[in-house]
Amino acid sequence: MESILELWEGIDSPLFTIIIFGLLYYFTKLFLDRQAAGKSDWGLIRSMVLFLIAMVGMIAIILSLPLGESLRGQITQLLGIVISAVLALSSATLIGNGLAGIMLRMIGNFRPGDFVTVNNHFGRITERGLFHTEMQTENRDLLTLPNMYLTTNPVRVTRSNGTFVSAECSLGYDVPRTKIEEALLDAAKRSDLTDPFVRITTLGDFSVVYKVYGMVKEIKTILSATSRLHGHMLDALHEANIEIVSPNFMNQRQVGETIFIPKKVRVKKEDNNSPDPESLIFDKAEVAETIEKRKETVADVDAKLEQFTADLRVAENDEQKAAIQAKIDKWIDIKNKMVAKLDDQITDLSKEK
Repeated sequence: MESILELWEGIDSPLFTIIIFGLLYYFTKLFLDRQAAGKSDWGLIRSMVLFLIAMVGMIAIILSLPLGESLRGQITQLLGIVISAVLALSSATLIGNGLAGIMLRMIGNFRPGDFVTVNNHFGRITERGLFHTEMQTENRDLLTLPNMYLTTNPVRVTRSNGTFVSAECSLGYDVPRTKIEEALLDAAKRSDLTDPFVRITTLGDFSVVYKVYGMVKEIKTILSATSRLHGHMLDALHEANIEIVSPNFMNQRQVGETIFIPKKVRVKKEDNNSPDPESLIFDKAEVAETIEKRKETVADVDAKLEQFTADLRVAENDEQKAAIQAKIDKWIDIKNKMVAKLDDQITDLSKEK
């Protein structure tokens, strides 16, 4: 014991403190880097933990320095004031976003892969974290929204079993309403939309605004469905001999002026092998949705394994136990493969920025 105390007294205290906290910082960083792979908001948690370790280490090093009591107290007091100011300025937003993230999890109105609209932002959810939510926009870019923004603004979630898409156009009063409505309904049917209908939304000074709706069942193709609807509206209106030009321009037309309807051309057959634009635009959101569904499947397998384990306890003979154990081994093997695939997907998703 005396030799240990002598060894301790012989060690330079500030140097020993630096070594201890340096090793603690290094190994904590390695552990958190491994845990943060593919997990939303772990990067922020990692930074906070490392910052706390660094601050505690700095205070410990100052206290271990051979300084006077008054000087040491002044330095620690200064550090306390700085830390208090930083926490006071940042805690309101940080805690607010954290509580908003918890509330969004409790409500559960959207999850990764869902189409959402928040004010002027539209896209698919890729990550749902404690402090922020990430979505992939229609330009394939990644947009990060604080959770407080989502709780203080209306969030529109596209229903997974189908939604109505719409398109509008303004036409002159000289065209019969019934003729326009028939053409627009025909355009919706050509676009493979179900339950189509037309609304007259505005009676303007120079034109009438018509809006056609139709339900698309496969919401992953919502952008393509809207584009097809606009294209078939052009075709249907032109085939019905209805011009789509500016109402002001139409009212100023001179007698004998050319009618502005393009000549009909032969349409090339669409290439069915070409990928949908949504699969290119929302690639990360597709992976995020797959990960979410795979997590649910793993949870179902866990529930199945629990049931098999309960059945194994009450099995009456060795033959039944062997059959149940074989099922357990089979499902454990399936679960391990699914978890390995899930870990790979999460790691790949975390690298895709």
